[in-house]
Amino acid sequence: MSKEQWNPKYIEDLKQRRAKAKAGGGEKRVEAQHAKGKLTVWERISYLFDEGSFQEVGSLVESRFTDMGMDKKKLPGDGVVTGFGTINGVPVYVAAEDFTVMGGTYGEYHSRKIVRIMDMAFQSKAPFITINDSGGARMEEGISGLDGYGDMFLRHTRASGKIPQIAVIMGPCAGGACYGPALCDYVFMVEKTSQMFLTGPVVVKTVLGENISTEELGGATSHSSMSGVAHFKYPSEYECLDGVKKLLSYLPKNYREKPVRIIGKARDHSEELQEIVTDNQKRAYDIHKVIDTFVDEGSFFEVHEDFGKSIVVGYCRIDSEVVGIVASNPMFLGGALDIDSSEKAARFVRCCDCYGIPLLTLIDVPGFMPGSKMEHGGIIRRGAKLLYAYCEASVPKVSLILRKAYGGSYIAMNSKGMGADIVYAWPIAQIAVMGAEGAVGIMYKHELENAANPEQVRQEKIQEYNDKFMSPYIAAKLGIIDEVISPEETRRKIRTAFESLSSKERSEIAFSHGNIPL
Repeated sequence: MSKEQWNPKYIEDLKQRRAKAKAGGGEKRVEAQHAKGKLTVWERISYLFDEGSFQEVGSLVESRFTDMGMDKKKLPGDGVVTGFGTINGVPVYVAAEDFTVMGGTYGEYHSRKIVRIMDMAFQSKAPFITINDSGGARMEEGISGLDGYGDMFLRHTRASGKIPQIAVIMGPCAGGACYGPALCDYVFMVEKTSQMFLTGPVVVKTVLGENISTEELGGATSHSSMSGVAHFKYPSEYECLDGVKKLLSYLPKNYREKPVRIIGKARDHSEELQEIVTDNQKRAYDIHKVIDTFVDEGSFFEVHEDFGKSIVVGYCRIDSEVVGIVASNPMFLGGALDIDSSEKAARFVRCCDCYGIPLLTLIDVPGFMPGSKMEHGGIIRRGAKLLYAYCEASVPKVSLILRKAYGGSYIAMNSKGMGADIVYAWPIAQIAVMGAEGAVGIMYKHELENAANPEQVRQEKIQEYNDKFMSPYIAAKLGIIDEVISPEETRRKIRTAFESLSSKERSEIAFSHGNIPL
């Protein structure tokens, strides 16, 4: 009995359709993409996902519109590649725009494809990545294309805090499209080729008469250092995609799971801490050097490196377990909390709490930044976000006071009263309402004005204030801190504290919250 075969035309037709979809806008547009220093959508996907793991969804979708020349412009895929695969062995879903097809513009079915893959990611409880490279809403489709934004924003919000959402800006991202990335947990940008803005330079000039370049208005440098919109920036697309892979290695698949355990090289250089952090309270130091003494070698991955620099935040591993670090950095503003650093830290704390990542807080904070610029900018309201984030967080929380811990800024930095599980302090720590010099100037103002030798009296009062109020042993006696430790004990104490808290119970109500942009 002979076996009957399909007519070869069916398979050939399928191959041709797939090839046409994968070719995007054709060779000339691919060349134009490369000329701008940008990869094509398929080059990005191939580099990002584990080899051979990516499966496309919706490759043959096309716009239904034919007016205004759309019948000649539309192509299979409709300007966005959606699908799933694995990154570092973990399932991940993606929507990646193809600028070679109608400028990657948002149309009705373009948006539907993205919404569909977002639903799949949420149902599978797996990370979602959006790669943005688009000219914005598709004019030829009118409100039908624009309406899709709302569907995407709704899904970003529903998935917030449940699955990691990462936006990778690899070209233009303008108008309403900016709000999708803004609702994600993290935003990546590439220097010189990424731009984000609600209104472009032409509109800005027309409305305000302001001359500004695309790069100055919405480039990677502006958003990573000034607006705080971008958490990471990289010189090239390959390095940017490497950064995405690295970040995913610290995050769990979803809010109910733990990050993949990656065995690293544990180290303890706590004996160097006395040299890095001197007992001269006025001498600045780089907090990165402190962090490097106790985290697994090369494991610290900083977030928002160029924004709100008086606080450093990022992920690390301690004995191969992922920990989130929030640390004062005296190299900038003396470590004082300002609007940017408060909001930066608050968002990071909430993100860690969403995904069950323990928090370590390193404290050397002289206060909230004073001045009319801060007050009028809303530092009371915006600084309160940090308090709220720490109070709400139910993950294991450990704090170490290095030197200064003054006033409300100390309370805001995960103090005992704010729910810290364990608080340590070094012997040189100063825990008080404010520094001795400031306190003496206020408390003994009249006595100093009338003293025969004001400077001598001032120094005596400063010494008296230090002895009575600043010592960490006073805080230890009152139970405000748990233990005074030597610098050499730092890594061991931190590690054992997190070990003891590893089984800390968290109710669903306590940790199931979104990661609202702050």
